[in-house]
Order: sequence, then structure tokens, then C-alpha cells
Amino acid sequence: MNGPNATDTTAYLLIFASALAVAAGCTPIVRRLALRLGVIDRPNARKIHVNPIPLLGGLAIYAAFIAALLLFGNRFRLRELVSILVGASLMSFLGVWDDRRSVGPVLKLIGQFLAASILVMTGVRIGTFPWEWLNVAVTLGWVVVITNAMNLLDNMDGLSGGVGAVAAIFFLLLASLNKQYLVGALSAALVGACLGFLRYNLNPASIFMGDAGSLFLGFVLAATAIKLRFPEGLEIVTWMVPVLILGLPLFDTALVIISRLRRGYNPLTTPGKDHVSHRLVAMGCTRREAVLICYLICAGLGVVALFVTQASLVEGYVVGGVVASVGLWTLWRLEQVDFPGREARGPFLRRRPALQDRP
Repeated sequence: MNGPNATDTTAYLLIFASALAVAAGCTPIVRRLALRLGVIDRPNARKIHVNPIPLLGGLAIYAAFIAALLLFGNRFRLRELVSILVGASLMSFLGVWDDRRSVGPVLKLIGQFLAASILVMTGVRIGTFPWEWLNVAVTLGWVVVITNAMNLLDNMDGLSGGVGAVAAIFFLLLASLNKQYLVGALSAALVGACLGFLRYNLNPASIFMGDAGSLFLGFVLAATAIKLRFPEGLEIVTWMVPVLILGLPLFDTALVIISRLRRGYNPLTTPGKDHVSHRLVAMGCTRREAVLICYLICAGLGVVALFVTQASLVEGYVVGGVVASVGLWTLWRLEQVDFPGREARGPFLRRRPALQDRP
């Protein structure tokens, strides 16, 4: 595995620094715009914040990402870059619409599949399988799942933006080691944009990214993962790398789907305080501690992913099996945790008393 050259490193630093500066500078402007337009997330029984918080913070992330790539990005394959930017723009504007008017889940899914189809039509697709139809189907599924996973993960101050930054850091490192400039530039821009926004989004947050940010963030991470390649690794093993790096949002999505189905709720349209972060708080962590633990888990999975890039077939699947086993045990353990709103509504689970019901 060869290291990055000086030219690429300089370009990544410039992209990162410009995205960081634009996000940090634009976020207060976007906050004032959200307040003026009345695009505000108001407290209710399903949410943990107690004061109204302006949305649209994702617009600052979007602007920083685009500006950094336009200012300092070069040597791109133009068609692939345009498809990623067009799809990401569609996701961001769909998120803005949802933040302002509330978009139904069916329309959201249609928009996500449309954005994913733009990638497929321009050659940004998974190529692992010998059948093209299967590569297309897995690409569409991957993009939609990751986009929604990051959207669901945006449930606590600084969580989605921080996890997105950690994941993008590992994508940047792997792209640098494998001399993949497009992946590296996309990752550097995303890291800078997320960190610049987190200045205002860490607990206590003064602005939320909203769907405008979480849908955009998920789409870009999914597209970046698709473009990542490992010339010196075994493809039958390295497919696990992006799954590991994005393992936390995938795990959180699996947890809430299983939990809500067991309680008789629609898993994707029913909001609730049943995510990983909420359960960590229910176990005694503060909100900041819960978010930090999620960062550390994401970083730990990233380190495992680095090992997998150089692993043999046996080593890779042993590590993957261990991670999967730990994940299943953790899912079972977290599903035993009491949290507000745990009561069942259907025949799937007997009602267990929440903490406040107990003497």
C-alpha cells in the first residue's frame, strides 16, 4: 500500500480548511434565516430538547461541501462528480422541503431512489457481483439504507454530524493510502463541513441540521463508500470495510426497526426515544457522554476496517464474525433497557413497566 503524495495531501488540506471555514461562517447566517422563516423544531413528547431550536443547519454543511470542492477540487472524473453533486443536492433540497412542510415517507423514498438512480446511470455503482442487475439493486439499496440510517441517527445534539465526520475521516485515510483522489476530496470536504457545523450543534445545540443535513450527509457517505476501492485487498473481504465504517448508523437503524416491530409500531414512520443514544442515557450516561460513546464506537469500527483492508480471507471473516456477534449481543442487551415510550401497542411484546411506573 503506497502512501499519499504531497500534491494530494495539500489539496485535501485546502479542501478541508475551506469547508471548515465556510461551514463555521455560514451556520450563524442559516440560523438567522431559519428563525426568520419559522423553520423551527419545537419540543414535544417524542423529542428530548425542551426549547425551540432552528433547523436548516444542513444548508451550511451543503454550502461548505460544494464550495470547497469547487474552489480546490481538481482532477475529477467530471461525470461521476456531477452525478454525486446532483444527487446530494436533490437530497438536501428534499430535506429543506421536509423541514419546512413535512414530506411523507413515500415521497421521501421516491426522492432517495431517484438520487440513487442518478449515481447508477453515471457509473457510480457497486461492482462486486458478476450480474449487473444485482450490482444495480445493491447500489440502490445501499444508498437508500445509508441515507435513512443517517437521518434516523440525527436524534441528539452533535450525534449525526460527529459520526459523519468520523466516518469521513476513515474514508479520507483509506483514499489517501490508495491514491483515490475523488474519494479523498469528497471525504475531506465532508470532514471540514461537519466539524465547522459541530461548533454550533454540540450540546447544548443552537441549531439542528434537520433533514436538509442528515439526508445529504447519508447520501454523500453512501456514494463515497461506493467509490472506495482496494487494489491490494481481496474484494471478497474488503466489501466489509464501508459496512464497518458506517456500522453504527446501520446498527442503530436495525435496533429501532426490531424494537418498534416488537412493540407493534411502524418502524420507519414512528418517532421515538429508542435509539442507541437514548438507551445509553437511560442506562445512566449524560447526553454528552452518550454522544461521545457513539463517536468512540464509530472510531473503533473504523480501526477494525483498516485491519480488514489488509486481512486474508480467513482473518477478514473471523473479524467480521466477531464484530457481528458483538453487535447481536449488544442489540439484545440494549433491547432490555427501559426507556420512555417503551410500552407495547400491539401483540408483539407484553408491556414492561417503564422506569417511571416502578415504585
